[in-house]
Amino acid sequence: MSSTTHGTDPLWEHLAGHPVARGWIRVRAADRAHPQVLDSFIAAFVLLVGLADLVRDAEHHTLFGVNSVPLWVSTLTAVAQAAALGWRRRAPLTVFWVVLGVCALQWALGFALHSDISLMIALYGVARYSPPRRWPWVAAAVLPCIAVLAWRVDPLDRRPWTGLFFVACAATAAAALGLAGRIRQGQLAALADRAATLEVEREQRERLAAADERARVSRELHDIVGHSLAVIIGLADGGAAQAALRPERGPEVLRIIAETGRESLGELRRTLGALRAEVPDPDAAPVAASGPPVGGARAAELHPQPGTAELGTLCERLRAAGPTVTYTASGHTSALPPSLQLAVYRIVQEALTNSLKHAGPGTDVRVSVAADARAGEVRVRVDDSGGGEGRAPAPGAGAGHGLIGLRERAALAGGTVAAGPRPGGGWSVTASLPLPEGHPAGPKLDGGSGLPEEGGEA
Repeated sequence: MSSTTHGTDPLWEHLAGHPVARGWIRVRAADRAHPQVLDSFIAAFVLLVGLADLVRDAEHHTLFGVNSVPLWVSTLTAVAQAAALGWRRRAPLTVFWVVLGVCALQWALGFALHSDISLMIALYGVARYSPPRRWPWVAAAVLPCIAVLAWRVDPLDRRPWTGLFFVACAATAAAALGLAGRIRQGQLAALADRAATLEVEREQRERLAAADERARVSRELHDIVGHSLAVIIGLADGGAAQAALRPERGPEVLRIIAETGRESLGELRRTLGALRAEVPDPDAAPVAASGPPVGGARAAELHPQPGTAELGTLCERLRAAGPTVTYTASGHTSALPPSLQLAVYRIVQEALTNSLKHAGPGTDVRVSVAADARAGEVRVRVDDSGGGEGRAPAPGAGAGHGLIGLRERAALAGGTVAAGPRPGGGWSVTASLPLPEGHPAGPKLDGGSGLPEEGGEA
């Protein structure tokens, strides 16, 4: 079966462009806008064909029994049949009973008019607009009335059974046509409802996608800015405390602060680049006058997200702010997918930031990352010793969104995070993230970070 829709089918386009089709479409649109106009037109047409029977020749009057009743009777019945059709949509059952009664009166008196087609129109209206539970009563009333027509009106009374069959077929066809219109109307209504539902669902998906993207960017910004500011604040506090005792360390502290701010600014630009058009990095090296770019803006734009290879640098930067940081890694951490490496990096980054903020620069921090292929998971653990002897927590340290961000990061990677105080003092953060299928097993260490054997200090 062809999957071509009506909107792209050349045959359908040709038929839809035909003058008759265009005229029908305009009539349908006008009928939906002003239904009473079409009903009045149908009523006028039925009245005209009924009155035409009254001015025909005598032979016609004899054939349909029109001359068997006074002229005013036949005129009155034709007007009643036509006038009732003006309300065929608003009160279909009432119109049917009025038209059926007038037709039954005519046929009982032995005459018929062409305006009797009003009964077929009324049957169409009943099937199209009335409740289905009333249809059995309508069918039970129509059958005896058309039997009166077949046995009382010339020329049907000459072969009544044949006449009854054809009149019953006409009544059935009128009802079937109304039922088909009702079904089509129901299908169009269902399609319209479905289209409206799909539109609402599409808008909801867009809103959810936007909310997810905002949450992702919020997590990234929280991790980048929170960590960088914690390091900068720790360096500034330490530099201020040692300014009088060791003034020679001032330039080194300022250099580390500048590097930390510059790296954070680069990460912010790369993160925000997902929300807007690419903007060249002004800190990138200039492009040479000829030849390929040397470390140009394009390379800065395509800088990858941080991963496990950058954990050593991350620990080194935090160590410059005062804490003692020990980092160990085992397993093929460098072979993890980029998304999982980013999750590990951000979890360690947030845990280190919390340690610096809440435990202060005098704490001892141990970081371990293990990719265990046999267990099918990556285990991350960050422990700190607390505030340390004689050292108070960093000023301004308070509750924030760090733990919430850690749990969201782990949940996105399909893992879990637990955080709480250690029995011997300090704080501990542990995370378990599932390894992807086919991750290589073995004791090989993360060669990209230059780390020592497990248990060594980085």
